[in-house]
Amino acid sequence: MAFPQRVGRKIMDRITAFEPVTLILVAVAAGGLFIFLQLTGEVIEGDTHAFDEKLLLLLRTTDDPGMPVGPYWLSHAVNDITALGGVTVLTLMTVMVTVYLILSKRPAIAIFTFLSVVGGWLLSSLLKLGIARPRPEIVPHLVEVHDLSFPSGHAMLSAVTYLTLGALLSRAQPSRITRLYLIGVAVFLTFIIGLSRVYLGVHYPTDVLGGWCAGATWALICWLIARRYIARTPG
Repeated sequence: MAFPQRVGRKIMDRITAFEPVTLILVAVAAGGLFIFLQLTGEVIEGDTHAFDEKLLLLLRTTDDPGMPVGPYWLSHAVNDITALGGVTVLTLMTVMVTVYLILSKRPAIAIFTFLSVVGGWLLSSLLKLGIARPRPEIVPHLVEVHDLSFPSGHAMLSAVTYLTLGALLSRAQPSRITRLYLIGVAVFLTFIIGLSRVYLGVHYPTDVLGGWCAGATWALICWLIARRYIARTPG
């Protein structure tokens, strides 16, 4: 009986070693993964198709599906916003933040940040190929696209990149308000980039929702690992 008791004690010690906040975030990550898997199943079965098309049509004028609703300047603004989720911008952001962390003498966070973002990008590509959902055709695309639809690459990659950079960069900040600001900016950018893809007609709303869930879950898992194993800057 001594051996099972020792094993049980070790398991309990490991559980209690986690802070309550960490346990809550683990539950949130599990919830995000569950939602993504459920949504993926619905998309593959085609159960979301009518909902997706209805929302896309709501963003176009009744007499001309090629004309988005809203003032003329809005389309230009949305094009600029969607570029923030492109590979070029995200690569530049990742490289610049990685170099900043190295120069700040935080090599562990720098390397982990870079690997976290690259890993998220690889996961996004694999999910697209595995699910293989075609792009929406009910409205004309306002920007040129070539790859598959689910999950939205812009939504997932912006979540992976900005949320991971925001969360891990905040690990190097001694000020609580600075950490909250960085994470808040990351969430805001991820949100508006995802919305821009629906407005431009290149993604179904569920593509974007799936990208947000997958990307945010990945970023949260990476942040939890950093919180557990990479020390914050003293002070």
